[in-house]
Amino acid sequence: MTTQTLNPFFIGLIPLVMLIALSAFFTVKQQTAAIVERFGRFNSIRQSGLHFKIPFIDRIAGKLNLRIQQLDVIIETKTKDNVFVKMKVSVQFKVIQEKVYEAFYKLEYPHDQITSYVFDVVRAEVPKLKLDDVFERKDDIAVAVKRELNEAMTTYGYDIINTLITDIDPDIQVKNAMNRINAADREKTAAEYEAEAGRIRIVAKARAEAESKRLQGQGIADQRREIARGLVESVDILNKVGINSQEASALIVVTQHYDTLQAIGADTNSNLILLPNSPQAGSDMLNNMVASFTASNQVGESMKSANSTRRLKK
Repeated sequence: MTTQTLNPFFIGLIPLVMLIALSAFFTVKQQTAAIVERFGRFNSIRQSGLHFKIPFIDRIAGKLNLRIQQLDVIIETKTKDNVFVKMKVSVQFKVIQEKVYEAFYKLEYPHDQITSYVFDVVRAEVPKLKLDDVFERKDDIAVAVKRELNEAMTTYGYDIINTLITDIDPDIQVKNAMNRINAADREKTAAEYEAEAGRIRIVAKARAEAESKRLQGQGIADQRREIARGLVESVDILNKVGINSQEASALIVVTQHYDTLQAIGADTNSNLILLPNSPQAGSDMLNNMVASFTASNQVGESMKSANSTRRLKK
């Protein structure tokens, strides 16, 4: 009867024993470290894999991630030229595998600690620089932050892999002013280039006009020289046939007059303007024409007489 009474009791203990046995085993994921305490005191650090602990005596106090983590810190600070900027500093860090104990027990809130150091360094470095220098020397600021963090966090078991300043955001009015300055500077440069191009065009045009006038003047001079030479030759020829210089000049004038009328008549698009238009001026012009025709007739008669005389002599 006692045996029959105990059997259900032992049967009820079996699941409990199995549950306790199962609770003695635990697993740790890859790139993770587990801290085991015994009666509240540090006992061991367990790496990835299957592990055993004494039930009700040992407990897992916590686990630390051994992978690289990133913490983004937003900081507002002032530059040397009194411009407030917001900076985003990204800190990449990880727990040193050999210093898991220090990382777990010496530092309770690592993110807050890192943030405090980042604030301290950035607010110490940026006020030394003007706004333009902040953009140009952001890498120097990042190096300073990393150096300061490494010195402080290594003691607590954290390794600072890298620090990056990923964003620098001045006040919107400052950005608008910077854009206007940049636009004005570019417009100034464009105006200088346009002025230089205009000057080059003017100089080139002036040189071309000067060269054209020089060549035109040379052509006119050559033309007049040839005309004068032709007149001299014509006068010499007429003198040889017995016509004096005065008669020869009159003949040349009449010939040029007819040549001019012929050239004007040959061009259908030409316009003839006779100046002046007063009656006296017209009369004078007519008299000059009559005198020219008379001189031409006299020259012709003289040439006939000279030719007749030569024939009689022969």
